[in-house]
Amino acid sequence: MQAYDLPQFGITPGHDDGTTASEAAPATLRVWSHHATAMHLVLVDAMGAVQAQLPMQRDGDVWQVSTDRLVPGQRYALSVAGPSGGVHRFDPDRYVLDPYARHVEQLGDPGDARWVGVVVAPDDAPRTEKPATPNHDSIIYELHVKGFTKRAEFLPEEVRGTYAGLAHPNIIAHLRRLGITAVELLPVQAFASEGHLRRAGTTNYWGYNTLGFFAPHADYATAAARAAGPEAVAREFRDMVDALHEAGIEVLLDVVYNHTADEGDTGEPVLFAGIDRASYYRHLGGDELLDVTGCGNSVDTNLPAAQRLVLDSLRYWATEFGVDGFRFDLAVTLGRGDDQSFSGEHPLLRAITADPVLRETKLIAEPWDVGTGGWQTGNFPGDEEFSWGEWNDEYRDRVRSFWVHSFAQARITGQHRQGLGELSTAIAGSSDRFNDARGPLASVNFVTAHDGFTLRDLVSYNVKHNLLNGELGRDGTNDNRSFNFGREGESEDPLVERSRHLAMRNLLGTLLTSAGVPMLVAGDEFGRTQHGNNNPYNQDNAEFGWVDWDLTNAQEALIRHVRRLTSLRRAHPALRPRRFNHTNHTTEHAARLDWFDPLGEPMHDWQWHTPSLRSLQYIASTKLQDDGRDRVLVMINGVEDPAPFRLPDFARVTGYRLLWDSSADHVAEIDSDAMRVLAPGSRLRVAGPSMRVFEAITGV
Repeated sequence: MQAYDLPQFGITPGHDDGTTASEAAPATLRVWSHHATAMHLVLVDAMGAVQAQLPMQRDGDVWQVSTDRLVPGQRYALSVAGPSGGVHRFDPDRYVLDPYARHVEQLGDPGDARWVGVVVAPDDAPRTEKPATPNHDSIIYELHVKGFTKRAEFLPEEVRGTYAGLAHPNIIAHLRRLGITAVELLPVQAFASEGHLRRAGTTNYWGYNTLGFFAPHADYATAAARAAGPEAVAREFRDMVDALHEAGIEVLLDVVYNHTADEGDTGEPVLFAGIDRASYYRHLGGDELLDVTGCGNSVDTNLPAAQRLVLDSLRYWATEFGVDGFRFDLAVTLGRGDDQSFSGEHPLLRAITADPVLRETKLIAEPWDVGTGGWQTGNFPGDEEFSWGEWNDEYRDRVRSFWVHSFAQARITGQHRQGLGELSTAIAGSSDRFNDARGPLASVNFVTAHDGFTLRDLVSYNVKHNLLNGELGRDGTNDNRSFNFGREGESEDPLVERSRHLAMRNLLGTLLTSAGVPMLVAGDEFGRTQHGNNNPYNQDNAEFGWVDWDLTNAQEALIRHVRRLTSLRRAHPALRPRRFNHTNHTTEHAARLDWFDPLGEPMHDWQWHTPSLRSLQYIASTKLQDDGRDRVLVMINGVEDPAPFRLPDFARVTGYRLLWDSSADHVAEIDSDAMRVLAPGSRLRVAGPSMRVFEAITGV
């Protein structure tokens, strides 16, 4: 598919031809539907009363109407007639949304949602310059717009939980001190709560249930902006983006194009189901929807109109709001062909990659869905010039297994099950998953995400505790690879707490020294808990959903560790290579990795595959532009006992200076040790389990 070979959908304003405003050409609304037999534009007032129904004319599969009544502030919906029964859900008495609406509004009550679009005046105000942070310098921070600031008492009350709250100088200062270069926002395209949640009196807190692909979620705007109207809501979102850009922080959106708020076969049509259910959604061959998302429906991205909508939506957010990139929820669904199998060559994926606007943004796939063949990590498009990034769940599992779950096994059986092979591959950029053309930057490394345990809960709970979600404990993954280190949940035992803090620091240290693009989750920098709930998607509350900013001394100490780690990552390009290096040469933009056992001897093949050896050290080396070298030594002791290490003899390295030590409770303890330079061959007693990072000093 060529991007933009279809007519412009949604509302096109009348062209300015030099006439007076009263004589200006009317606006035109266009909607795609193959199976509809009639379509009307329905104009309604603020109470939902119908003002007019204007018939739309058909031109092929495009329905359109031109009218001077589509002015800013006008509420409108669609009435669509068509075949009844079977695969279709046409109901001309049930008004549905224009998929291109720039603002959506709920005029009914929670039990009988009636959604309408609202015409929004364009905003031609200039945008701030985008930071354009290179991928190799990026550190992503995933957050929920409302939950991140709702409990932030250091913000004015009226901006807590809003776009304006995220733009507040106090929040931006925290992000900058952490070393964050990009925030990745959970869905901010307008969304609705599913019927079963409304009936249970809860909400879709995370927002993965899209209604408006062009509309900012209005509930995240301040009360003042909502009262002022759609333009003020959009302006508040733009101002947030501008404020973050001025601080050098990019804005990435978590976008949901794989399914919609139409839900499943029994859901009420609010969007595509009422426009043309048979065309916009995937089917099993009969009347039943094919659900590869677990959300009731799956958008059929083989339909050119659906492809066009995705492209138009992405371009809109990138150009009108200045957004810097996108993380695609369940992105495998977008790349499934007519036979329902996934291909990285799918026309939509290729069109996104080739688009001149989107090519300048960051594109990150969640490389799986719940359908057959749904795990596709490593299979999204990319080459040496441009590559999709991918959430690397294999990295997550390997790092969790080594630093957390293996200790549960060792305490039960007396033996670890994981050796060093999988961990070292993950640290080196997952070259077994991403090819050389794409390189390590295709891997978005993470240990935790919004779904699953927080970092603190990963080391505090053996099992999920999700009963308050109201799904009888059936929701949320059971494959957590977690360990409570001796007591389920909160503990005052100093030995348990010591083990947990060590584990958290080791996980963070691995994440921020690994090749690839690291992603942190809001609150993990200070050990935020969700009390063992690993799927609080419907928990819009202080107990599970909102970040608690009332920090203990231990939490403040963990923040300082994260700051130190992001700082040393910025300072040492050897930790953030752009390419793989499979040679023994030190080259620019790639990291040569030399691996040693704890005694400073080169690793043998057998040592990678035995769980009896869980300690190693490696030197990452890269060539600098001035022909110098940047070298970093990373030391890993993966058992609970202290172990002897000997610093390796390495060509031209004359000494090692300590940069970070996970066994230190406070960063100040590291600084006192960093005053001296250790010679190659020096012997150390390294606490376990722990990591140390050294600068390798090169002689002349």
